This record gives sequence, C-alpha cells and structure tokens, in this order.
Amino acid sequence: CLDPCDSQPCQNGGTCVPEGLDSYHCLCVLGCGADVHCGTSKLSLECSVDLLFLMDSSAGVALEGFLRFKAFLKRFLQAVVGQESPMSVGVAQYDDDVRIAIELGQHKDAFTLMKSIDALNFSGGRTLTGRALQYIAQHGFRSTPVFADVQEDLPRVVILLTDSKSQDSVAETAKYVKDQNLFLIGVGSSFMRAELTTVTGSPQQTIVYSDPQDLFNKIPELQRKICSVGSPEGCQAQFLDLAFAVDASSGVGLENFLRLRRFVRSSCLHFVINRDVTQIALVIYGSKAHAVFALDTHTSNSAVLQAIDQVPFLGDSASAGSALLHVYSDVMTVQKGARPGVNKVVVLLTSGGGMRDAAAPAQRLRHNGILVFVVVIGDAERDTLLSVAGSPSYLVHVSSYEDLQYYQGLITERICEEARSPMNLCKPNPCMNQGVCILGPGSYRCECHGWEGPHCETRVLQGNSPRSPALPPRSHVQWSPRGLQHFSRTLQHSKRQ
Repeated sequence: CLDPCDSQPCQNGGTCVPEGLDSYHCLCVLGCGADVHCGTSKLSLECSVDLLFLMDSSAGVALEGFLRFKAFLKRFLQAVVGQESPMSVGVAQYDDDVRIAIELGQHKDAFTLMKSIDALNFSGGRTLTGRALQYIAQHGFRSTPVFADVQEDLPRVVILLTDSKSQDSVAETAKYVKDQNLFLIGVGSSFMRAELTTVTGSPQQTIVYSDPQDLFNKIPELQRKICSVGSPEGCQAQFLDLAFAVDASSGVGLENFLRLRRFVRSSCLHFVINRDVTQIALVIYGSKAHAVFALDTHTSNSAVLQAIDQVPFLGDSASAGSALLHVYSDVMTVQKGARPGVNKVVVLLTSGGGMRDAAAPAQRLRHNGILVFVVVIGDAERDTLLSVAGSPSYLVHVSSYEDLQYYQGLITERICEEARSPMNLCKPNPCMNQGVCILGPGSYRCECHGWEGPHCETRVLQGNSPRSPALPPRSHVQWSPRGLQHFSRTLQHSKRQ
C-alpha cells in the first residue's frame, strides 16, 4: 500500500511524519513554517523559546526612551509572532526596583499582549541593571500553577533593552545569570556597546543602533539571535544523536576531569534536547567504560544538565578503545534510542592516554556512519590520534585544560556541520539479529531471517505464524524521530518484562 509520505509533500527541507495510513504532518526547519507543507518562509519565532523582555524604565533613558522601547517591543512581536501564533513571552521593567508586568506565558494571543504592553508606565528611578538581572534570573522564569503549560525544557532568553549606564555592577551578575542557564541578548545605542558586551559575554549577543529610527531596523537581527542563542546559526533545527565519551582516568586527574565535565555541560546548552531534535548520551571511561545515560534517557536540557553534575571521577587507567566499543555496541543502537536517518557524532575527550586500542573501534564506528571527533588535551602521539579520528578535520589539539573553553565554539560548529550533512538511513544498521537493511525513497525496511518486527526484534517460534500480520518479516519503516523513539521505548519495556 502507498505510504502518505511517498509523494514527499514537505518542502524546504521539511521532514514528513506519517500518521496512520492516509495522513501525515511536516516537521519544518526554522523560518519555513508558514503553512502545513513548510512552503513559505516568514519571520517567525518557531525556534520555540521562553522569551522575557527586560526594559529600562529609569531616569537615564527618560520618558522618550522608554516609549521608544515600548514601540519597538510591540513592532517586534507583531512582526515575528502574528495574531494566531502561540507564544511564551514575558515583559519586566526596572529602575531602582523590578516589576514583572507580564508573566511568562500569561497571554496566548497578540491582541491582549499588546494591550498589556500599552499599559506599561514610565517610573524614572536609578539605573540598577545588575540588580534587575539578578531578580529576573531568580523569579522571571518560575513556573506556577497558573502558567503550568510553560515548558521548562525550552531555552530561556532574556532581552535587555537599555540606553543608560548601570549604576551598579553588572559583570558578576551577568555571570550569575548565565550560570542559571539563561541566554542574554543586549539591545542599546552604540555608546552602550561595551557595557552590553560585558552583560552578555559576547559581541555576537549584542545589538546596537546608531539613532532612534535605526532601532526598528534591528528587528530581523534580533529574531535571528533569539533563534540561534547558544548555538551556531541553524544548529538547533538539526536532528542529531550525540554521544560524549569522557576520559575519567588517573591520567586526567580530578581537577581536570571537573573541567571536562563543565565543558560537556556547557556544550549541551548549544542544543535543543528532546525526542525530535537532539538526543545526547554520556559515557565516562577509565580501564572500563560506564554509561552515565543513554540517548533516550533524558528528554530536556535541564534533565541532562542535572545528570552531568552528578558524574563521578573514576581514577584508574585509561582505555579509550573500551569507551568507543561501548558507544558502538550499547549507545548508538536502535534499542537504546538511536534514530535511523539521524546523523550521529561521538566526541571523545581525552588526555591522550590509553589510545592504542581505540583505532579499530573508531574505524568500526565510521564504517557504520558514525563520526568520531577527537579532542585531545596536552601532549600526545599525533599518528595514534589520527588513526582514531580518521582525518585531521576531526582532530582538535588543545594545549591545556584551561584553554579548552576557548575551543567550544569551534567544536560545536563542526558538530553542527555534520548534523546538516546527508545521512544514509541504513547506517548504522537499524535491523537487529543479522537483519538486512534495504533502502527505499525516504524509508527503509528490514529483511529478517527467523525474526520479525520492524527491526527483526522478535524471534519467530517454529511452527507459529507471525504474531502481527501488519508487520511481516519484510517490514517497511518510514522514518520519523518520534515514531522510532516510541518503538525503542516499547522494545525496552518488553525486554524488562
């Protein structure tokens, strides 16, 4: 019978997800969700964030500046949200004090949101930006029963609108805000550039305008920055199965292991973690590999970050080969949540010790379509490292653990480039028990021998007919991350019974 996705109805890189025998829906890439087939592009906030605007209402901006920010906020929301779009937007204003005038997710339509913005009044006190940022970090994104539908695993973005120098310290407060996993974007006039960069921590998260009218020209730039916070452009829209293999041996030492753990933690902030976009697994290793969590264990950024904070130091000898072999056999598998048709990357973080047994399992991973990215800290034998990475393009040498943080942008960007590359649905082989994967247009099927099910997961007992006529030994599977994830969870449940 015909699959509803055989006609490839989703445009502009959208992914077709079948729903039954004759219906489907399209998963659209960023900016192409204006219709059900991803057919038109528009300015939008389809990147799904919790967005809180913090407006300067102090004497430093004066009434004129405050009204300008209100007008900019209204025009921005009208441009990127639209009348019918769901939204999770909040607004706060500050001077000596901070007031959350519009709670996050309070308004579900643009009309009532605009009315609430119109009702904001100028206050005119001192400019205490540092105090305001700390208050927002503590109280701005708290979930309450009234707003229980606010999703806690979405990226949390604070847009600071200010045009006056702060009268309190902002540097320490800005660090505190980022430690709470909030993304800061600063908007102000050109003379505010230095302070805004201090607040956000990066010129890439700062928007400055030359004159009052130029502020309104920054709407598309602000939209792009909101939808790329914490990640290179477009990375959050990509499907990816990502595993970190972290050296926890005595050669690294406890202090440096904690640095590696912080690096993995901050790297995870660059991705939207859920069943349908990016899944992350973590393996630590000494002489043996230990899976901290699998690809399908955690379904939100917050859950992954909490799990990383609990990862222990091992302290014995190192065997990178055992870690990569574990990733091959027990992490990047369908039954552990790996999704066929989704690019797969392993990031090996190592001191360079225990690498001699790693070349063969690394080659095995590559043969099955899984990229091995090697990040080595300190002195190590280059030829051995190259045999593991497979290419200089996938080898990063960092001189010291202190310098590792400066390579995060480069490493994340390389991972995201791989996430955008074409993928073979049959690599790694999704078929279990020696099943053969056969490619079709936008799909695959498993040819099973002595087994049945979509991935040859159920043994056929001699003399028994197949248990499900809907899933014969030659099973056809249309790819969708959600559907395959559901299958893997069902499989795990049945194995535990």
